[in-house]
Amino acid sequence: MKRNSLSVENKIVQLSGAVKQPKLGFYSSLNQTHTHTVRLDWGSLPHHVVLRIFQYLPLLDRARASSVCRRWNEVFHIPDLWRKFEFELNQSATSYFKSTHPDLIQQIIKKHSAHLQYVSFKVDSSVESAEAACGILSQLVNCSIQTLGLISTAKPSFMNVSESHFVSALTVVFINSKSLSSIKIEDTPVDDPSLKILVANNSDTLRLLKMSNCPHVSSDGILCVADHCQGLRELALNYYILTDELLLALSSETHVNLEHLRIDVVSENPGQIKFHAIKKHSWDALIKHSPSVNVVMYFFLCEEEFEMFFKEETPVTHLYFGCSVSKVVLGRIGLNCPRLTELVVCASGLQPLDNELICVAEHCTNLTALGLSECEVSCSAFVEFVRLCGRRLTQLSIMEEVLIPDEDYSLDEIHTEVSKYLGRVWFPDVMPLW
Repeated sequence: MKRNSLSVENKIVQLSGAVKQPKLGFYSSLNQTHTHTVRLDWGSLPHHVVLRIFQYLPLLDRARASSVCRRWNEVFHIPDLWRKFEFELNQSATSYFKSTHPDLIQQIIKKHSAHLQYVSFKVDSSVESAEAACGILSQLVNCSIQTLGLISTAKPSFMNVSESHFVSALTVVFINSKSLSSIKIEDTPVDDPSLKILVANNSDTLRLLKMSNCPHVSSDGILCVADHCQGLRELALNYYILTDELLLALSSETHVNLEHLRIDVVSENPGQIKFHAIKKHSWDALIKHSPSVNVVMYFFLCEEEFEMFFKEETPVTHLYFGCSVSKVVLGRIGLNCPRLTELVVCASGLQPLDNELICVAEHCTNLTALGLSECEVSCSAFVEFVRLCGRRLTQLSIMEEVLIPDEDYSLDEIHTEVSKYLGRVWFPDVMPLW
């Protein structure tokens, strides 16, 4: 009995240490929390912490926050905060996007233009917004911009600006920056003389140039860029200025390997333009020099305008057809595009594409993505296509109305067969995903 009482006493002594300290009451803990809150000084946060917070704020909120205290105002003017900026220029009557306030624009130009490195202009469809963007560009005389982008959110409003006004504003940046590496000026009235100014001042640094749908640029203008900008890695342009000479210039020994070439094939006047052919040896030279280059082609043509395309081997990797394309052309693609990795056909009449699709599967052994809409393929041919491609098809977007039931497969059965060959669950789409 005594031994048992001793063991109980020992347990009580061991536990007493854990319960010795009195618990805080409700009011005591409340007072402690209040004291802690009072001691917290937001103005004493390190500059790098406030800077990180400011980087997530819209410009207007950032400006308001800068008036909280002197320390935050100091952070507001740190150069790192002004290296990247997007000017949003919209007319309230034509756009629901918020526009950058004019007073803030002037403050940026006066105090921070020297810090700007990554600049973009997002404008709506109005001429007034495009002209305002040109006005800002013409004032960036003390800048060292590395990336410049001109973006029209709706129709290409820059094309409605006076060509001389636009070119004059753009060349201000070309002359003063001296270190431009990335330029996106699609759907603008840029011309050959302004490209020569670009080359004269930024030939050593230019790496990316996107200038599709720039009607005032000729094949000579873009050839000048390729000849002098040996570090160019990405290029986007219209087919009408693509020449054998340009491909050979991009394939010269002194030029770096091209990584991405985007070509827009667009007919402004359907049936009135005869497209030229690019020689096979020019394509071969490009692929020999840059074996990993992605050659992306967007087609917006009538069926009768495809006469000159894909008659010989073409090293295209990504093909997008925005308008109807014939069975004949798709057949040529299967035979002459061995590097093809992605194919999207938005329309192809009412004749089934069974043989053409199987030809693509058999010869385009790198194909990993397919999109079909407003065309017809029998369920049996589609299953055979998927069987031939197998699990390398990582993207398969097929509209449900494309698939035509036959004696082998119904629409209810086809997803089971396709899923088996893909190694994952697959169903047809009810709306396009590309």
